[in-house]
Amino acid sequence: MKKVAILQSNYIPWKGYFDLIASVDEFILYDDMQYTRRDWRNRNQIKTPQGLQWLTVPVKVKGKYHQKIRETEIDGTDWAQEHWKSLAQNYRRAPHFEAIADWLEPVYLDPDNHLSQLNRRLIEAICGYLGIRTTLHNSWDYELVEGKTERLASLCKQAQGQEYVSGPSAKDYIDEQVFEDLGIRVTWFEYAGYAEYPQLWGPFSHHVTILDLLFNCGRDAHRYMRYVKA
Repeated sequence: MKKVAILQSNYIPWKGYFDLIASVDEFILYDDMQYTRRDWRNRNQIKTPQGLQWLTVPVKVKGKYHQKIRETEIDGTDWAQEHWKSLAQNYRRAPHFEAIADWLEPVYLDPDNHLSQLNRRLIEAICGYLGIRTTLHNSWDYELVEGKTERLASLCKQAQGQEYVSGPSAKDYIDEQVFEDLGIRVTWFEYAGYAEYPQLWGPFSHHVTILDLLFNCGRDAHRYMRYVKA
């Protein structure tokens, strides 16, 4: 039974995002959705001695009220050096910083023009390190139909999926009957119950970028995830 998940791209997402990718056979980056400000598309959090800090990729939004995520352009290139400097300053004491930096720093120093491209490249790099072999596609690789649930169900059907795995927040708007009519089972992914791992700087936080886990745990990161295997 082929499992498919469909979700907007995020900037250096938290570990739960990668567990969702690892739990399915195909993951569709749903960047044909409208870009939303102050969201996870272009920002995420790291830990610092002063508490949680946002890393935000600047994007061009002036006058672009209805642009899609895939159309959203990155504003300049200085942010890349600044983000890497922040990561290095706050994680250089982490046990696996150097090993992660070997492959991650070059990604940062070769920035993209569009947010979707950047997010996908970082997601692919992290999946590669974690050994996640899930197939990644963009939503525009398929035909897009009208209707919120209808479009998701159609994408899953076109990907030849028999099971659609969704995050729990979508329960508020997904009509499961639309999937059932296409012979597709809907299951809900559960993000709760993660174990804590050795973490720098104050009280533990689960809701930070997965880079925090990688810098602190390296190849043992899978021990603190549910679907990523050694």
